[in-house]
Amino acid sequence: MTYSTFSRRLALAAALLVGGPGAICAAQSPVTAPPPAPSKIWTSPPGKLYVQILTDRIMAAHPELLSVTFHGVPPGAAPKTYTMFGGSYLDRIGNPDDPDDIMVIETGVTILDPRWHRTKDVVRKFVVQTPLRNAAGENIGLIVLAYKNPDKSGKTDKDFFAAGTQLRDDLEKDIPSFAALFEPRK
Repeated sequence: MTYSTFSRRLALAAALLVGGPGAICAAQSPVTAPPPAPSKIWTSPPGKLYVQILTDRIMAAHPELLSVTFHGVPPGAAPKTYTMFGGSYLDRIGNPDDPDDIMVIETGVTILDPRWHRTKDVVRKFVVQTPLRNAAGENIGLIVLAYKNPDKSGKTDKDFFAAGTQLRDDLEKDIPSFAALFEPRK
């Protein structure tokens, strides 16, 4: 159900409760659309950051991936300003994170998401959302790995979980700190 349909139904219910059957006409008035999605909440500093070097390296070494993205609260941003701050979707850097991204960052859980029957996301893939860790093994954010998952690949949740966490674990040694991800590189 869309926001405007929900709003109309809510207005109709309120009109019936408050004004009785004669108030139905008032509920037919136009309802304003929901506000647009928030724009960028963070802007990457100019130049290539270390996180983009890692992104390029991961994508080159792992042809089985569709994408990799890094999420968290960038240095200097307000608390709870969760955003993608690096990854293979450059146009999405700075967008607000989704609730599932924030849950992984705040709780340290891993989400396995077989995304292949979605209306707006028709590419068959398997997404692993797992805590990003630094060289000390501390959770410092989120890494999202979208794996290609062709029909009849035979891969299971366990296969994607193992691949995703292994990639994340191998990456730890290359991340001395969260702040290092934001250092300019050539």
